[in-house]
Amino acid sequence: MIKRTAGGMLAFLLATTAHAQVAKPTENLAAPVKTFGRVSYDARSLMIDGKRQVIWSAEFHPFRLPSPDLWRDVLQKLKASGFNTVAIYFDWGYHSPKQGVYDFTGIRDMDRVLREAAEEGLYVITRAGPYVNAELSRGGFPGWLVNQRGRARTDDPAYMAAADEWLTRIDAIIARHQINNGGTVILHQIENELALTTPAQRRYMDHLYAKARGDGITVPLFHNDQGRNGYWVPESSKVENVVHGPNDLYAFDGYPGGTCTVAGKPTRGSAAPDWGYYGPGGAKGGASASPDTPAFLAEFGGGWFDYWGSNGGYECNAIQRGKRFQRVFYGTNLANGIDIQSVYMGYGGTSWGWLPAPVVFTSYDYGSAISEPRELRAKAEEMKQLGGLIATVPDLAGMVPAGEPVVSSPNVQVYHDKSPETDARFLMVTHKPSNGSTDDGFTITADLPDGRYTFPAAEPMRLNGFDAKWLVAGVTIGKQRLVYSTSELQAALSADGSDLMLLYGRAGENGETVLRYASAPQVRVLEGQATSQFDAAKGDLRLNYPHQGRAVVRIEGGGRPPLTLILADEAEAVRYWRQGPALVRGPALVRSTTRDPANAGTQSQKHTARDPGLLRSQEHGGTLWLSGDTREATPLEVWAPATFRTIRWNGQPIAMRTTPIGSRVATRPLAGPAAVTLPSLTWRAAYGSPETQPGFDDSTWQAAEGKPYASITARPDGQPNLSMDAYGFHDGDVWYRGRFTGTPDARQIALYYGAGGSGMVQVWVDGEFVGQHELPGGLPRPITTGTARFDLPASVQGSGEHVVSIMVRNNGHNWDLDSDDAHKEARGLISASIEAPGGRSFAVPIAWKIQGKQGGEDLPDPARGVANNGGQYGERNGWHLPGFDDAKWQAAPASVQPGTTWYRTRFDLALPKGQDTTVAVAFGDTTTPRSVARYRALLFVNGWNMGQFIAHVGPQRVFPIPEGILNHHGTNTIALAVTSDGAPGDVLEPVKLLTMRSVKGGLPVTMVAAPQSPAPPK
Repeated sequence: MIKRTAGGMLAFLLATTAHAQVAKPTENLAAPVKTFGRVSYDARSLMIDGKRQVIWSAEFHPFRLPSPDLWRDVLQKLKASGFNTVAIYFDWGYHSPKQGVYDFTGIRDMDRVLREAAEEGLYVITRAGPYVNAELSRGGFPGWLVNQRGRARTDDPAYMAAADEWLTRIDAIIARHQINNGGTVILHQIENELALTTPAQRRYMDHLYAKARGDGITVPLFHNDQGRNGYWVPESSKVENVVHGPNDLYAFDGYPGGTCTVAGKPTRGSAAPDWGYYGPGGAKGGASASPDTPAFLAEFGGGWFDYWGSNGGYECNAIQRGKRFQRVFYGTNLANGIDIQSVYMGYGGTSWGWLPAPVVFTSYDYGSAISEPRELRAKAEEMKQLGGLIATVPDLAGMVPAGEPVVSSPNVQVYHDKSPETDARFLMVTHKPSNGSTDDGFTITADLPDGRYTFPAAEPMRLNGFDAKWLVAGVTIGKQRLVYSTSELQAALSADGSDLMLLYGRAGENGETVLRYASAPQVRVLEGQATSQFDAAKGDLRLNYPHQGRAVVRIEGGGRPPLTLILADEAEAVRYWRQGPALVRGPALVRSTTRDPANAGTQSQKHTARDPGLLRSQEHGGTLWLSGDTREATPLEVWAPATFRTIRWNGQPIAMRTTPIGSRVATRPLAGPAAVTLPSLTWRAAYGSPETQPGFDDSTWQAAEGKPYASITARPDGQPNLSMDAYGFHDGDVWYRGRFTGTPDARQIALYYGAGGSGMVQVWVDGEFVGQHELPGGLPRPITTGTARFDLPASVQGSGEHVVSIMVRNNGHNWDLDSDDAHKEARGLISASIEAPGGRSFAVPIAWKIQGKQGGEDLPDPARGVANNGGQYGERNGWHLPGFDDAKWQAAPASVQPGTTWYRTRFDLALPKGQDTTVAVAFGDTTTPRSVARYRALLFVNGWNMGQFIAHVGPQRVFPIPEGILNHHGTNTIALAVTSDGAPGDVLEPVKLLTMRSVKGGLPVTMVAAPQSPAPPK
């Protein structure tokens, strides 16, 4: 809190003046415009149909939400949260179980997601790989590619032929949805964070560029640099030490801002970097590596991923890179001229089934603006405000440094930019350094379009704590002239010959707004507090007011149309939604969607593509159709043209009355959601590891012997290839059965295995459990291979045939982030030696057989696809499917045998209709990240593998299940494959259903079509 007298403050300010940020010539402002149909660019910005645009984007992965009816929900929430663009990765491996086999139907319908993005008014940035990383197993490469000897991400002919196979198919889909073909795809990425820059990579990049063009991709092509390395910069760049590429645009990634502590506490982090106008320049300065092209942040951290064995970091991450971080860091980017900016992630979702790379567990919440259960976090509300400014002031696109203002406090800095076309100004205010957290008073002195001003005039502004202010000056809004404001602009509306502006600031701070008039206007304070005075010499009307709740001021005359100013604090301002022809206050969400007036009360799926930024509500026959969500009973207030005589909410007519401030309010609150009641669960169980028994029939299993070896993992010479991938088993669990002849040397078995993050191995000999080994958790970059040694029972030291049975849990293949073929690290067994202590290794010959996922690369369940199943006996026999007959199973036991025990339950749901409810499955004590009990469970909901719970590793205990996978209005089945060492206490803990969120509203969701019963054996 600042405690100074007015006189003392003035002396302080005069004595401590400081200058603003100093720009450098990092962009070639004389660079020519390059045109790609409707998309063009120069050094300053991207342009659509010749109009400059700030591309304000967020990332969404449809493959992490396996209920396609909910894709539109996420897209609508991104649009409503202020984004005008969505960036989408496409996962090659998600679509291709086998070389030459591709599927783009159902949950893999990429035409649908691109069509819906266009219908919701979002531009699209497509990122098709071939490699995407994205914390996916193999970084998005298909499993079958692991068996390719040629090095990936080079010009190796076999690899490029495989990549072309994928690109031919995905490019055809993307090409159909380009803005040049009537869709909204505006940019396309040809590779992802390619960190090697040898001639082999250059030839590969040339091939990818030519392939995209040959496949009909006509929009600008880019690559995203893994950091600011100056890698793969367009040929036009003359900057020293860059690596040139064929791509049209240079883009880079950045994840600054610090991390949470292991105790779940946000940290101060680093100051926001300057990667544009105000940065160091050069090849490693960010945008400065490519002066002729617009500054482009293809990924900027909107959170961070979490790892096996952590304490659970997503909620803290949402704060670490949430409110205030967004203002400071994203604002610094914008001030630096970074006009193409994409937040990774906007919605993280779920790495269901076997999608996750070893570095992550099931949840990919990421701390993003939209949580995994699709709730808008507080940080989304702030993003709505920032995106609202960008939408309201198109002059922000293509700004350049405007000269140094004078700032009265040494603790505060100001970035000052202008539009060369309109001279409009953007003043980005942060602490100096920007991660400062003091409470400072200050003024700014600057030459603005309407004169030289020191502002605010009444009393200094405050910058209190870690924060930033996005201020504009010299802008024309509607038919009003905003000279400057110390409040931030969120929205504007012009209707019925009048203008409206929504301005906001921090609660308890004072605001000052100056407007330009030809003569003194009439000012009426309709609500709250505000004072005004008019400077006839300048024509300036100055308003002063506290940011406390809401004030409403009406200004008429003075040579301009009437103006209504809504002056709010932050908590009030986030309740507003600027939708189409209306400004709406109250609901938790006003959806970015149209409505079909012919089908009131139901969401129409018959949408048509429209340019981003246009209608979000539907006008029809004098009725304004609004749709959205409410968390509780909520007032509704609307500013809209008088031509809308009636208003409907979610299809229902709403009785409204006109207020003295010019709005219309509902005569009664909009209804909130009804209470949700969930059933308790009762379980039946059966043992599921018959492979452990010596008499088990493995006659149909493959012999593990002479398959070619393509792994980068060195193995002992002369031993068989035991890698699971070589036999077409790429995901989940794999079983081995080895036959050997007893001998006195059979004292121990030594294993070398690959199992990903927190993977494991279990071993039996002649049906007797000899032990298990687990790879360590709690490591952000996990150890993914391990060795284990087990003593063998004395019975195998005599003569006769014996059987060793081994199950390996593969928790994902490594990514290929460093272009070193790390995705080819072996999974499953690498070697197995039966030996005597001190004796020769591999002394006892073993004849191995192997079995993983049923069908291997030939999927018995293409609807659920590649990621759904591994090689557990229950999976191979359909125990996870709803239609499996478990009538002969027994009640859940108090203790279990070593291996895997299956549990099944059926229950009915009848959740309230017209609500969007996210139900989750929760294991044990959800207040702790880990259990004492040591076991792991695969969670199948109606046949869908929705994740893995590892009790003693954690941290995830709660697994949200999207509607469409879970039947909210019918019968459901949950199956759990619980793997344990069988020790006392290592058994399944209580499992329950819980409600993570529920709102009234939402979209209609149908069940995702997939087989309900096991396929008959072939």
